[in-house]
Amino acid sequence: MSTPVKSSSADASLREHLLAALRGGHAHMTFDQCVKGFPVEQAGERPAGLPHSAWELLEHIRRAQEDILRFSESADYASPAFPDGYWPESQAPASATEWNASIRKYRKELAEFEALILDPRQDLHHPFPWGDGQTLLREALTIIDHTSYHLGQLLLVRKLLEG
Repeated sequence: MSTPVKSSSADASLREHLLAALRGGHAHMTFDQCVKGFPVEQAGERPAGLPHSAWELLEHIRRAQEDILRFSESADYASPAFPDGYWPESQAPASATEWNASIRKYRKELAEFEALILDPRQDLHHPFPWGDGQTLLREALTIIDHTSYHLGQLLLVRKLLEG
């Protein structure tokens, strides 16, 4: 998928819009705003009536993004088993270190995906030679949609934990 793509102002504009949406902050809270100062000691609690803890949501967001990134990079990548491979095994992180490592990994992999979007050799519209018609544009929109949805859940968990 590294064939040169004819650049246009519309293509450059779309890439910039995708980056803005991946980073959040327009219609929704950003990832960093959701996790900043989160009470890690409560990250494993599931508020009454909710199916997931903050840890489960954080890891799910990160794992799904990682899966989409690795799929977008290579035909050799194999996705984890669905749905178990997209959720952590435990309801709570083992430590604040594990929580913070997940946040750092999310940011690192988001930066890697952003680099794909910005690479003019990557055609946003051309289906990957592997997969079932997925394009880099579709994968970017999937990350945007999926992350936004689960950040809303994470924010709700946080609000309920704060009382």
